[in-house]
Amino acid sequence: MSLSWLSIIRLGLVQMALGAVVVLTTSTLNRLMVVELALPAVLPGLLVALHYGIQITRPNWGFMSDAGGSRTRWIIGGMVALAMGGFGAAASVVVMETDFMLGLILSILAYALIGLGVGASGTSLLALLATATAPNRRAAAATITWLMMIAGIAITAGTVGSFLDPYSATLLLKIVAIVTLGAVLLTALAVWGIEARVTVQYDQPDDTPFLTGLKEVWSERKARNFTIFVFLSMTAYFMQELILEPYAGLVFGFTPGASTALSGAQNGGVFVGMVTVGICATGLKLGSLKHWVTGGCLLSAVALIGLYAIGQTGAATLVMPATVFLGFANGAFAVAAIGSMMQLAGQGRDRRTGTRMGLWGAAQAVAAGFGGLLGAGAVDVLRRTMTDADAFGSVFLAEGALFLIAAYLAFQIIEGRDIARTTNLIPGE
Repeated sequence: MSLSWLSIIRLGLVQMALGAVVVLTTSTLNRLMVVELALPAVLPGLLVALHYGIQITRPNWGFMSDAGGSRTRWIIGGMVALAMGGFGAAASVVVMETDFMLGLILSILAYALIGLGVGASGTSLLALLATATAPNRRAAAATITWLMMIAGIAITAGTVGSFLDPYSATLLLKIVAIVTLGAVLLTALAVWGIEARVTVQYDQPDDTPFLTGLKEVWSERKARNFTIFVFLSMTAYFMQELILEPYAGLVFGFTPGASTALSGAQNGGVFVGMVTVGICATGLKLGSLKHWVTGGCLLSAVALIGLYAIGQTGAATLVMPATVFLGFANGAFAVAAIGSMMQLAGQGRDRRTGTRMGLWGAAQAVAAGFGGLLGAGAVDVLRRTMTDADAFGSVFLAEGALFLIAAYLAFQIIEGRDIARTTNLIPGE
């Protein structure tokens, strides 16, 4: 048996819980450290980078979920660790008010725990989706779970912000406790019993050492090349994250409110792109995941070249539509890439689905941190010798080049739709 639509939605609730806890660190706690505690903005930035860096352990979590015969316990256990880290991060902000060094030490430990929790729970969840989702539902499953994660981020950011006013340390801890405890309970209820009802191959515990299992996966050409694709494409994806709003402000004179609206419009484009792939690839049977990934990368490159050209011409009215188009292309590429991960994770050596998914998740996490810092750092360096338009434009062109390389790799690596039926991706098919 494979996952029903209801089971896919239930697993999407886990993604929603993951997003709800993680967004506390990137929005609420980030603002409290910078504004209320008057700390340098680089501090929360480094802490968030730490949680991304810790996720290099994802292959280990995936390997253990492969070997242990149950992914459910790793999903729930990882969420417990994430919840503890989220509450600890909030508590450390409170401690910083009276003892900065102690609060900083607690923050480092808390953000490390957040990274471990996201790695353990998220990797095991994706591995379960990869092994138990019918091939013709993978694009829609990727769309559903990621849109639910975005919903968790949006709902939590909005509600926590409204309930936290007026701010007090006690109120902060109370709200974060409710969010983190709710995430654990939601995860346990959502995932309970699903794995037992689907056909997944866990014949006997696997006693292969982790490094041996990782080397086995890395020796597979397709897995290795897809890891490179994930790193390059996600580096390109995140390079514009920290520079798009400054670009609009410095080059076109956008106000803070207008540049914030620009970011919101881009996220709206991402949403539409994800929904489009889910509907077209699964509902209408238009194109394979290979075509959607490749097309999304190519369209992302076109959008970035367009942003460069707009900066050279000064056509401020085109910034908004170009940004929405970039969001659409990014969303189409991203959700199709996740669906491709599910497809490719089951190809190759048996009993290594979680390890492959962990390897690709680690590449994505490292690229997220690296891409943001690379984009911002490159702009800072180039602005010393170039105009603002040329400096930002050069980075956009570099991103576009990475997307073109990623498109070529995707076209070479990812199989068409029919491959899912001719390989043993779903036991019993």
